[in-house]
Amino acid sequence: MKKRIIGIDVARALAVIGMIIVNFKVVFGENGDSWLKSFAHLFDGKAAATFVVLAGIGLALMTNSAIRNQNQEKLQTARKRILKRAIFLFIIGLSYIWIWPADILHFYGIYMLVTLFFINSRARQILIGAISLIVIYPILIMLFDYETGWNFLVLEYTDFWTFKGFIRNLFYNGFHPVVPWTAFMLFGLWYGRQDLYDDKFLKKSLWVSSGVFISIQILSIGLIQFISQVSPIAIDSLMPLLGTDPMPPMPIYMINGISISIVIISTCILLAKRYENSKIIGALNKTGQLALTFYVAHVILGMGIMEEIGSLKFGEYSIEFSVIYALIFSLLCILFAEIWLRYKKSGPLEWIMRKLTD
Repeated sequence: MKKRIIGIDVARALAVIGMIIVNFKVVFGENGDSWLKSFAHLFDGKAAATFVVLAGIGLALMTNSAIRNQNQEKLQTARKRILKRAIFLFIIGLSYIWIWPADILHFYGIYMLVTLFFINSRARQILIGAISLIVIYPILIMLFDYETGWNFLVLEYTDFWTFKGFIRNLFYNGFHPVVPWTAFMLFGLWYGRQDLYDDKFLKKSLWVSSGVFISIQILSIGLIQFISQVSPIAIDSLMPLLGTDPMPPMPIYMINGISISIVIISTCILLAKRYENSKIIGALNKTGQLALTFYVAHVILGMGIMEEIGSLKFGEYSIEFSVIYALIFSLLCILFAEIWLRYKKSGPLEWIMRKLTD
């Protein structure tokens, strides 16, 4: 049996911390103008993308042995477990969506259901599936109005709880729509099928992904500046297509998200392997194992506490407050993970999920 890859949990911890920073910034506010605002914006769409890519890697690691040995019974057991977990996450996500409309877990559950169809596919088929979802999305944008259902002034989806609105939000124009966001999980599945114990592969992944990420950034900025000078009027309508913002998730954003995810994950695996006995690596490793618990906790506790004791309305806080509060909350999560895993084998929500789905 191969040793657990610590770096994956380290990357998962960093992804969750990044999501906490982004979400607290969105909810509490980002008033003011400082370098902190630029720092916080670095995580927009990237932390969540990394979180989903890591989920795909997790599905690959769960099924690699069965596929390699063509053990159909073991593979079928894994499929049932994935199906149950997908349903569990979908229900958990929807259970508090009235508190947190930007929840990713209910989307996550559907990504898993789609990915199930690719579990036993070859690497090429997985990549074709991922690329197809990315390419299809701009076609959907041309066919359907992206802003349908949205009140972007207050980031509210007006007909979310109607059948038509719910399906539209889930698959097309929600915060993390199934098309094309499932491509992140499929790419993670492909990546997890590779030999993640091979340093040569990891270093190659790191450098290739870094090159793609930098190239995409330069291309995006260059095109925006060029068109701004040539046709200032056209730039407003072309920004979603040329920019790297996650809404709408156009191809440049998707490629950007995949590349930075692989940079982060490859780096974490390499560093965790080299500094396995480091206290920082150990703490992040434990934090990553409780990622689901901390994702839900940052909504229920992190946002709930401020709703009860905060002196300002949501959206009125400074960027300094939002980032510092996010970092303090993240440090408390790390401390909780350190203490909890001394006595338990898994996090509270992770334990419930395993009890219900294994």
